[in-house]
Amino acid sequence: MKNKKYTIVTYGCQMNEHDSEKISWLLEKMGYEWTDNKKESDLIIYNTCLVRENAELRVYGQLGALKNLKRRKPDLVIAVCGCMMQREEARNVILSKYKHVDIIFGTSNIHKLPQLINRYEQTGKTVVDIVEDDRETIEEVEANRKYSFKAFVNIMYGCNNFCTYCIVPYTRGREKSREPEHILKEIQELGEKGYKEITLLGQNVNSYGKTLGYDYSFAKLLREVNKIDGIERIRFMTSHPKDLSDELIKAISELDKVCEQLHLPVQSGSNRVLKAMNRKYTKEDYILLIEKITKAVPNIAISTDIIVGFPGETEEDFNETLDLIKKVKYDSAFTFLYSIREGTVAANMKNQVPNRIKHERFQRLLDTIYPIFYEQNLKYMNKVVEVLVEEVSKNNDNVLTGRTRTGKLVHFEGDKSLIGKLVNVKITTVKSFTLEGYII
Repeated sequence: MKNKKYTIVTYGCQMNEHDSEKISWLLEKMGYEWTDNKKESDLIIYNTCLVRENAELRVYGQLGALKNLKRRKPDLVIAVCGCMMQREEARNVILSKYKHVDIIFGTSNIHKLPQLINRYEQTGKTVVDIVEDDRETIEEVEANRKYSFKAFVNIMYGCNNFCTYCIVPYTRGREKSREPEHILKEIQELGEKGYKEITLLGQNVNSYGKTLGYDYSFAKLLREVNKIDGIERIRFMTSHPKDLSDELIKAISELDKVCEQLHLPVQSGSNRVLKAMNRKYTKEDYILLIEKITKAVPNIAISTDIIVGFPGETEEDFNETLDLIKKVKYDSAFTFLYSIREGTVAANMKNQVPNRIKHERFQRLLDTIYPIFYEQNLKYMNKVVEVLVEEVSKNNDNVLTGRTRTGKLVHFEGDKSLIGKLVNVKITTVKSFTLEGYII
């Protein structure tokens, strides 16, 4: 196994990113070494996403491009995992059209990867291993984390919400919370190793604890995490508005390590569309939540997800979304054109919005929301902010990048020895998506 090399290409959310960290740890325990050069890899893994059509199409394109490499290098092992592989239709496409793929596995059996590789090497036959049942919580899989100072920590898996546009409950399974003692032990070990920031991950962290069988809330978990030595920043995502409790808002406002940042996906500002999406809140409910959280944490930065062109969305519905954006004044947002995801309720809805209209509305959305991002960032002009230094800028070796507690990306000159440290930066330049300044 000595000197074998691997490459992982990851699509999708932070859950997928963290899954790739686990895969990396397993491979390096087997003796593999990381490389970002596919041509010198002995094992290439695509960790896939099924939430957006673009990510799915890119995977097929990448796999097609590997056919010639596999022909030139027949010992190369190609594997595909992640949410796409939980869908039988996607697996069948891989098996029928991309016969050079050697291993297929899903979201719930990452821990079995060494066995799957060994099985393929022994038989030379395509290995398919998918867990169709609800995900069992696997506690023992460690991770080869990308950073030495910040880390993702899964607190739960799956989702019970069944939003009509979303494939996640079908690919990640039903909601299941990890035991709090296992989470706290993992974070305590991270703190002891020098990690300063952790991000708690779940499809809906606000419903953490509901499957434990005893009374334990996400707010209580946050309070316990806040006590752990070494950890200086706590982030979490994603929060579902219907489960954002007063107890949680109170915890966010009181806990000094919890960052002043909240990702609260709204998806649409139209009550009619929200009902069709099965979101279980109204525009008015959402605005009330925003008012509560901003009153409790006045300097909090709010980000969101917005879908444009959901089936049946009218011009009036879209204008309701624009109105909500103007009222809330988001700091950032992930914006998407609705795309049909086979297997979801919305895929079979009538009145699919024509692409021309979706694109036109999407541009109007961006024209509305980008100036608001800039307006929100203006609040930081001439202010001193605490920044966790993350890496050297891709465009300038003398410039470092990092994030504020509110999640703002900051560029500033400095030595790379500062990476992983907290520094104070005075902001001198403001843009829609970034801040610039100097260390003081």
